[in-house]
Amino acid sequence: MNKSAVIGFRIKELRTEKKYTLKYLSEQTGLSIGFLSQFERGLTSIAIDSLEKIAKVLEVELSSFFDLSSPQETKYVVRSYEKETTLVNSEIIEYALTDHLTSFDLLPRLVDIMPPLPEEKETLELYNHTGEEFIYILEGILTMNIDGITYQLYPGDSVHIPSCIPHNWSNKTNHITKILTVHSPNPLKKEG
Repeated sequence: MNKSAVIGFRIKELRTEKKYTLKYLSEQTGLSIGFLSQFERGLTSIAIDSLEKIAKVLEVELSSFFDLSSPQETKYVVRSYEKETTLVNSEIIEYALTDHLTSFDLLPRLVDIMPPLPEEKETLELYNHTGEEFIYILEGILTMNIDGITYQLYPGDSVHIPSCIPHNWSNKTNHITKILTVHSPNPLKKEG
């Protein structure tokens, strides 16, 4: 993510904390609501004089927008715009929900499962591993196979299984399916 996008997200965070609307910020700075909305979402850049107007309204120093370095202390909070993203394959995008991918026992991730490609084969290969996993369906329909039994899971449904049972999941719809997964033990954890 570029620095301009990070600054935009930071401004949205400050504006929300102060309970200021985009309309209010627009009126106070003379910048259009559309521009401010695009900047907060990281879709455009901003001139320094406009950024200075925003800083004044939000009652922060202009320099605070440029201090984008991470503190030296251990970081426990991951902001929505800071999530590490991994493209697993053409159908799966994973978002890390922790900055401790290799040190904690639990591995929480948000997963977007794209609709299947037309040439994708219909059979779902089951696999197993050590530990346990929890899956919560946030959006869409997840097809889950657990030990040869197929389930259609909907938003709000969840699965908690010992991972030694053969299992796998897929999206067989035309829409994105979003799930929250938590694995234990963390397969990425470094020993020692």
